[in-house]
Amino acid sequence: MILGDSISAAYNMEVSQSWPSLLQDRLDENGYFYRVFNSSIAGDTTQGGLARSSRLIEKHRPAIIIIELGANDGLRGLPIEVTRGNLSAMIEQSLAAGAKVLLTEMRIPPNYGMSYTEQFKGTYSLLKEKYNVLLVPFLMGNVVQDPELMQADGIHPSATAQPVLLDNVWAVLEPAL
Repeated sequence: MILGDSISAAYNMEVSQSWPSLLQDRLDENGYFYRVFNSSIAGDTTQGGLARSSRLIEKHRPAIIIIELGANDGLRGLPIEVTRGNLSAMIEQSLAAGAKVLLTEMRIPPNYGMSYTEQFKGTYSLLKEKYNVLLVPFLMGNVVQDPELMQADGIHPSATAQPVLLDNVWAVLEPAL
C-alpha cells in the first residue's frame, strides 16, 4: 500500500504511467505475488495520510506500506514537530499491524530558511533510526535537477521520470520482498 501525495498519485499523467503502476508491473514480471494498492492523493499532507491510514490498513491488511508524504507539509511551512508526529503515528500504526514500512525521504526548497529546511530533511533519517524502517534516500534526488524529468511547474515529476522514481524505490524495496 502506498500512502502518498501527487508524486505517487499520477499527477497530470495517465495512471498507467505512474511509478506505482510501474511497480505493479515490475512485481509481476519478477514473480512477486503482491498487489499494489495506491491510496495517494494529490495535495495530501501527513495529517491527511494519518487521518486515513488506520482505516486503510484495517481494510487492506498490507504486508508493506510505502509512506511518501511530507513534501506538502514542508511547502506549507507546517511545524516540523507536527510532520514528524504524523509520520511517527503512521509508522507506529503500520508496524503494529505487522507491516514492513518503507519511508521515502522528501526535501523542500529553502523558502523557510536553512534551519527549517535542514530539520525537515533530518526528519526522515531520524524516523528511520527510531523505528528501524526502510528509507529511500531523497525520492526525487536524481529527478528534480533534470528539466527533462520535471513537469512545466518545476515541482512534479513527468511521466518520463516515473521509471527513475520506481528504480529509486525498487533499490530499497526489492531486498525486503
